[in-house]
Amino acid sequence: MQEDGERDGKSASELIDRRIRELGDWRGETLARLRALIRQAAPDAIETWKWRGVPVWEDTGIICTGETYKAVVKLTFARGAALPDPAKLFNSSLEGNTRRAIDFKQGDEVDADALKALVREAVILNRSRAKR
Repeated sequence: MQEDGERDGKSASELIDRRIRELGDWRGETLARLRALIRQAAPDAIETWKWRGVPVWEDTGIICTGETYKAVVKLTFARGAALPDPAKLFNSSLEGNTRRAIDFKQGDEVDADALKALVREAVILNRSRAKR
């Protein structure tokens, strides 16, 4: 996986590693698990660090962001409204025309296969739009 978005001499991947360590609780564990699944599904994706500390995964455009809040870890898919979601993973930001998100709460199970399929679909969508 390539990296982009250095800050203070640290690569985006190093900053994401640091965020996971700093969280030090279920949110860090969840973010690390989601990151691993994204990397498996999109091995050519680039990790970036944007908007004052948000991990972002990109492949010909943003695939998704990984925000952490007190009660949830949120994966927001930049073009989620255009993605098929047969497993009904999207459970947040459903009213918009573009983005869709998945909120993971403490104790939630991650459907690894469905999430990886969603990430792959996001990459396909980004790449198809880039060819226009």
